[in-house]
Amino acid sequence: MSNITITDLSTARDVDNVPRPVVALSATSVTKDWEQARHQHHKAQLIYSVRGILNCEVEDGVWIVPPQCAVWIPGNLPHSSRGAGETECYCLFVEPDAAPDLPKTCCTISVSPLLRELLLKVAGFPKLYELGSREDRLIATLLDELAAAPVENLHLPVPHDPRLRQLAEMLLADPTDKTLKGEWATRIGMSERNMSRLLLNEIGMSFGRWRRQLHVILALQRLTKGESVQTVALELGYENASGFVTMFRKAVGKPPARYISERMTNGETTAVPAIILSEQGLT
Repeated sequence: MSNITITDLSTARDVDNVPRPVVALSATSVTKDWEQARHQHHKAQLIYSVRGILNCEVEDGVWIVPPQCAVWIPGNLPHSSRGAGETECYCLFVEPDAAPDLPKTCCTISVSPLLRELLLKVAGFPKLYELGSREDRLIATLLDELAAAPVENLHLPVPHDPRLRQLAEMLLADPTDKTLKGEWATRIGMSERNMSRLLLNEIGMSFGRWRRQLHVILALQRLTKGESVQTVALELGYENASGFVTMFRKAVGKPPARYISERMTNGETTAVPAIILSEQGLT
């Protein structure tokens, strides 16, 4: 069985030495927190979260991966990861040329029930499974499903402009701040018009939509840990839960209670996208 604890996940760097196109591992942790240092490997990696919330950091982004979601990391790309509370995930390491049409860049993957079951099955195979065997054929099917899986793109981009990065850092530091757009512009030394234009040019979002996306990301971190919708709404500065629920539904297509419920049903429903905070360090 290819089962390890998350605290030993650094051994996954040795996957490049396994003479097979695909290596699957399952990893669990019941510790309060864990962190895997920055590393890289030739094989690409899929990280699928079963329980808990994972953060995967690459050069230009931090993916926040709720349960029943997955993130794809291309080969040879330095990355680190961490989690909080009790977590369980499955890691699939794939040679870049193992199958056509695999993603070439970091992205989030919508995990269907079939893909989930294949991941769980393959994680139980020995590392040196016999080539041409039943196990090898099931792995080929898994790669077919992975290549066909919908790529999602719900993210919060953080611009490169230093003034807008300062704005992002201030919003992240105090997401409950209800300061109006014009005052935010003054704080970073810009006019409201210039700030709005630069945001649209760099990230393709208005200030209001950008801040709502941030609230969705922060809400997911708290809701997945078991906090109530009411508590999260108040912590994010909403006067009541209904306003927060309306915002959340507009952003992800369903209310938060339903979203979290589906994340906790062991993959009975298709996963919706993981979330990305673009730019390193903005977690």
